[in-house]
Amino acid sequence: MPWVTGPTVRERQTGPVDLTKTHAWRSLEQHAATVERLDLRQLFGTDPDRVDRMTHSCGDMTVDWSKHLLTPAIVDDLLALAAQSELAAKIAAMMRGDRINTTEDRAVLHTALRAPLDTAVMVDGADVMPAVRAVLDRMATFSERVRTGDWLGATGRPVDTVVNIGIGGSDLGPVMAYEALAAFRHPRLECRFVSNVDGSDLVAALADLDPATTLFVISSKTFTTQETLANARSARAWLTGALGDDAVATHFAAVSTNTAEVASFGIDTDNMFGFWDWVGGRYSLDSAIGLSLMIAIGAAGFREMLAGFRTVDEHFASAPLSENVPALLGLIAVWYRTFCGLQSRAILPYSRALHRFPAYLQQLDMESNGKRVRLNGDPVSYETGPVIWGEPGTNGQHSFHQLLHQGTTVVPADFIVFAAPDHRTGAFVGIEAHHDLLVANCLAQSEALAFGKNAAEVAETEPDPTLVSHRTFPGNRPSTTIMAPALTPSLLGQLVALYEHHVFTQGVVWGINSFDQWGVELGKSLATAMIPELTADAAPELAHDASTNALIERYRSMRRR
Repeated sequence: MPWVTGPTVRERQTGPVDLTKTHAWRSLEQHAATVERLDLRQLFGTDPDRVDRMTHSCGDMTVDWSKHLLTPAIVDDLLALAAQSELAAKIAAMMRGDRINTTEDRAVLHTALRAPLDTAVMVDGADVMPAVRAVLDRMATFSERVRTGDWLGATGRPVDTVVNIGIGGSDLGPVMAYEALAAFRHPRLECRFVSNVDGSDLVAALADLDPATTLFVISSKTFTTQETLANARSARAWLTGALGDDAVATHFAAVSTNTAEVASFGIDTDNMFGFWDWVGGRYSLDSAIGLSLMIAIGAAGFREMLAGFRTVDEHFASAPLSENVPALLGLIAVWYRTFCGLQSRAILPYSRALHRFPAYLQQLDMESNGKRVRLNGDPVSYETGPVIWGEPGTNGQHSFHQLLHQGTTVVPADFIVFAAPDHRTGAFVGIEAHHDLLVANCLAQSEALAFGKNAAEVAETEPDPTLVSHRTFPGNRPSTTIMAPALTPSLLGQLVALYEHHVFTQGVVWGINSFDQWGVELGKSLATAMIPELTADAAPELAHDASTNALIERYRSMRRR
């Protein structure tokens, strides 16, 4: 079980093992040099047990990774790499509460948010679980009051719309999950999400709302995030302009750790829900950051989602690496990015409800592993961090799938599909047939990518020989297929945890810190300094590069400043 107590390790690592000097690394480089010779048709044709051997269960998910450009020898070397990187020990260290985020000297314990509530998880000798339970209980009480109509606004009317204001992990997770679990939402309540500092985002969200029935949830760990606070202040002005300053107390809640700033803003700290520095923003969906989601799906639905997370956490912590689904998927990602030089991965959910899932995974993967130095600060000598992108099927089939099938760039893909539709059929006659069509397209796309259609097969039905090459599909385009019975709160938790640990595995092998994000800081600090240069009445003295100076001057001219 992952929920173990023990001493906290605080010494800073001198650096990870240099895996580039290992036999497994050199062997994988040799495999990669000949990977273009691998043929999935041949691999399947000569190995009747391939599908059984390369399909595993993880919770309610069946994960088929047989359509990857992998041989038993490559898999063995990847597993050896994982062992030499001490992946199993580092999984245990994370879940134990060791300070594995060494650049910020923090534990990484999002897994504690969904740990069994009757266990102990230690950080610096203190059990964090009582605080986790307390916040979860307060969230449940608050959300239930909103859901039942017991929570009343300044005019005595119940809330009908919740507006979540955040950015990054304070937005991507909640909005993704809210969309994914549409079938489980409260029928009377609507949630809207504002993240972009572009004023159009807030204006569109508030355009048809009644201030008297609107509740704002301001989500910012420090309560100093520039974009979030700009939106929050404008939302407060919109509300108080209609209902007066006293209305803030019953129309605003905060998810933050900064009590002083929350109070200064005017929010009653009784309506403040905290979390901890050992919860990273992109790993915070299952913390108080999920308050808007809990209001939408209820405390029971939220706890079901946490149980789904926990199912995969326990699998990741206990399954041998050869059967450990998140670890295997992470190792496959390392194979393609580092050894095969493939720069991106497509996320293709055949579920309209998961239409925000690719964007959610962009942050989870790219903010975590878009790193160029190792834990000890030395530059990496290999490629890390693929570009993550995607769209739901079948829309993508009529846009970028052309490149996936016949382009010069090979893009590994993850297909996600469910046996049951994620909508209520209602009065629609024949709507069930849509789902069979959807699933058929999903399975057909993965088959076509893997096995293609060679020139001889095309020529059998194409009378014009000049078109044969145009209609040939090379195949050998790798993919994973994740299939589950239905998209439920539990399944969503399982799916997110699968990718969280997939990302962790990559970071361990690459020897990088997957839990800091210094790369977002420089642009933010430059923007803060630039604001007065854009808004000053008198022309400012500019000291940027020539291009930036000219753009500032042009903007000021267009704004007639």
